[in-house]
Amino acid sequence: MSRICELTGKGRQVGNNVSHANNKTKRTFLPNLQNVTLISDSLGRGVKLRVSMNGLRSVEHVGGLDNWLAKTSDEKLSLKARRLKREIAKKSSEAAAA
Repeated sequence: MSRICELTGKGRQVGNNVSHANNKTKRTFLPNLQNVTLISDSLGRGVKLRVSMNGLRSVEHVGGLDNWLAKTSDEKLSLKARRLKREIAKKSSEAAAA
């Protein structure tokens, strides 16, 4: 499983461990990923996603999963999130037409 947030696209970063003697060795910084169930208002059900805590705070700030997906570009989203975005857009357009 890749260590990438499904909503923000945040992945691992590479840096150096620097010792007291100034020796440098490679290391990785991993995002704080959690398996969460986010509720979609328009679909009326929960969706399981692997999200970084930074992404979860952003979703809460914007006002929920539906608003976040509507405002985010497809390049940042995972395949699962893109499908969910399409499903939510379809559901909202049906509700607007009715």
